[in-house]
Amino acid sequence: MALLVGALSAMSPARAQNQAQDTTNEPLVFDVVQISGFVDRIVADFIETSIDNAEAGGSGGLILQVNSTRAVVSDERLVELAEKISEAEVPIYAWVGPSGADARGTVAQLIAATDEIGVAVGAEFGETGELVIPEALLMPSFVEVAESLRGNTVDEETVITFGLADRDSPTLAFFALDLPGFASEIDTSGDDAVRVPVSPVRFSKLSLFDGWMHTFASPAMTYLLFLIGAALLIFEFYTAGVGIAGVLGAGCFVIGCYGLDVLPTRPWALALLIIAMLGYAVDVQTGVAQLWSVIATACLVVGSLFLFDGFAISWITLLAGIVGISVSMISGMPAMIRTRFGTPTIGREWMIGTMGEAAEDIKREGVVTIDGAPWKARVNRTTPIAKGDPVRVVAIEGLYLEIEPEEGGARDYREMRGNRGDDAGADTDSD
Repeated sequence: MALLVGALSAMSPARAQNQAQDTTNEPLVFDVVQISGFVDRIVADFIETSIDNAEAGGSGGLILQVNSTRAVVSDERLVELAEKISEAEVPIYAWVGPSGADARGTVAQLIAATDEIGVAVGAEFGETGELVIPEALLMPSFVEVAESLRGNTVDEETVITFGLADRDSPTLAFFALDLPGFASEIDTSGDDAVRVPVSPVRFSKLSLFDGWMHTFASPAMTYLLFLIGAALLIFEFYTAGVGIAGVLGAGCFVIGCYGLDVLPTRPWALALLIIAMLGYAVDVQTGVAQLWSVIATACLVVGSLFLFDGFAISWITLLAGIVGISVSMISGMPAMIRTRFGTPTIGREWMIGTMGEAAEDIKREGVVTIDGAPWKARVNRTTPIAKGDPVRVVAIEGLYLEIEPEEGGARDYREMRGNRGDDAGADTDSD
């Protein structure tokens, strides 16, 4: 009984009055909206829709569960959203949680436009930067400490010290229990009296499609999808017809471009990534890594490091993008294209003795063209071959053609094969 009296006395008169009303009326329903990742156009629209639904459904309040470090919508759109929150017909609350969550930058400013803020243990709030939301839309207590929060984050205890919150909110349930209109009761069935919620809680999240697009618009996904899509399109460009690689590449590329449109992107860094993929494409055609591959790799590294304005991609994502693309474009893709179009060694004997032309200066290995098609080749002599010199195929070793300069070849190898065939026939007849 003492615990029951203490719990009731700890409640404000408004809270007690609300609970007294709940004994005769149905308890109010509260809505919870989870906000994670960057606040982009999809999330901003979702918040506005959730407010409209809460108003239409007679909700007792809307709780924004926040774990976001940045808003990537325009300042004007952010002000519109703050006005929507401030003018809502239902109370709007914000809880930064669970433990380890953050509310930073303009997202922190946005939730300062709500009626009450709660911060979980281990969560942080702050680094608001310059105010872009008018002070008239923000909590007076937040405006007073805005200068202190501009470049710093604070924990749950400091949030209370600053007057941004008046109580501990270690979990969402604790935060909701003391909200005006939220009905609860004391359960004395156990050894200790426990306060339990009575008001129903409705959780809302993005639709399946919007959730996918919101995830794809994250920095890591956007960066990787853009590079993977471009690489697959290049591969499909050098192959016949349209296959799975082309369809998948087009999809990844389009989604990556959507993410680049949503996120703050440096145009010059994006241009470097495009130059990198075009540079790789030049050497993919020749089948050998040359100067363009060096230029492309340099552009890829610089463009990746500075692609997004205001934040950096994680080093794991950068490593996967830079190393994965460079290795696949320099080594893997030329080999796949040669394998896809190359005739097996058996059945390529016709090439022995065929004349071609050196596509570059060759000292030991290089590229030659046979009937207009590029082939990797090795010189079977120490004599270097200059670009444009005629060469003769003398053997085939795997994917490589063994060549020699035209001058110095004693006999035409096709003639030699014919002679060997005649000799074999003569031997048969004599037998």
